[in-house]
Amino acid sequence: MWAPVAAASWGVLYAAVEVAWAVTGTAVQWKEDSAYVPGVQLFLAALALLAGGACLAGTRTIGKFGRVAVATVLIVALPVFVVGMNGLPIYFVTIATLSGVESATGLAQVLLNTAGAALLFLVGLSYRRRLRGDCPRCGRPHAGAADGPLAHPAASRAPRRTRVAVYLLMCGLLPWAGTKTIWTLGGDALGVAGDDWRRMAVVGASGPAKATASAGIDVTVLAAAVGIFLLMGLLYVWGQVFPRWTLFLSGRRVPRLLPLIPAWLTGIPLAMYGTVLLIMAPLMGAGVLPRAKPDPPFTTSSGITWFAEFGGLAFAGLGIGLIVAARSYAARTRPVCASATATERPK
Repeated sequence: MWAPVAAASWGVLYAAVEVAWAVTGTAVQWKEDSAYVPGVQLFLAALALLAGGACLAGTRTIGKFGRVAVATVLIVALPVFVVGMNGLPIYFVTIATLSGVESATGLAQVLLNTAGAALLFLVGLSYRRRLRGDCPRCGRPHAGAADGPLAHPAASRAPRRTRVAVYLLMCGLLPWAGTKTIWTLGGDALGVAGDDWRRMAVVGASGPAKATASAGIDVTVLAAAVGIFLLMGLLYVWGQVFPRWTLFLSGRRVPRLLPLIPAWLTGIPLAMYGTVLLIMAPLMGAGVLPRAKPDPPFTTSSGITWFAEFGGLAFAGLGIGLIVAARSYAARTRPVCASATATERPK
């Protein structure tokens, strides 16, 4: 029952922040050189309040019209705030590499959207289970309360079909990571001179990012490697039971939200961002959309277009791969109420 109350509290907080920003004219960045207009902020505030109210209403016994209204509000609100998570991976990389945050209000907006999307998803999932007559906690039909002990399934790896799909999606990283590696090692590609790329990477970086760039390692490629590590954990048994190399944690069950939360929070925004690039790059190449103007270190429009396509393959591939792997992991590790397993034993 905590999720509906938390979602309602989030709705009030979100609305207060958005109204304050709109009234004071505070700039809230949503992409480079673009900020939310006050009208959009007020709309988001109203939607957050409406969604929070729907979450509370869903915990009560209501008629058919009320159930339809609650479901409609959740179905409309959730995608809006999911889209608002789009900049989360970019902010994560800049913070992790000590490169500085371009917009503090933009980061706050992304975090508020992320918290809201997570809470609305949990409430929507619980509400759907309740309407089906299932336990809102574990999703299985059983008698008794939904606050007893949980039974966890044995550790298992993902099905072969899932593993193959994730491996194929990971291949989308190769053109993007390969190009960046060529640049950081001093080679030329897509009309970009390696020396120019390395010079700009070092000058525009700070902290760990500058150190890795000086060593010929692009920090975003390093971040992608962390994503691959997370993917492997979602697919195999060592992501459910701590392996030997974790020392004192060895043999203990991995808390299922430990890999799931970063997988969902990075996978969804990366998939959306990468899909946009995959669509836009061919349209720019075909002249349907305006061609990108060369911006140093790029010297040609085609170079930027190809790199955008490579980025789309990488981000969409990694993002969708995380979503697919996380979905499999969530299904394989989902605990059930002990009363549900006890009810099924006599059958």
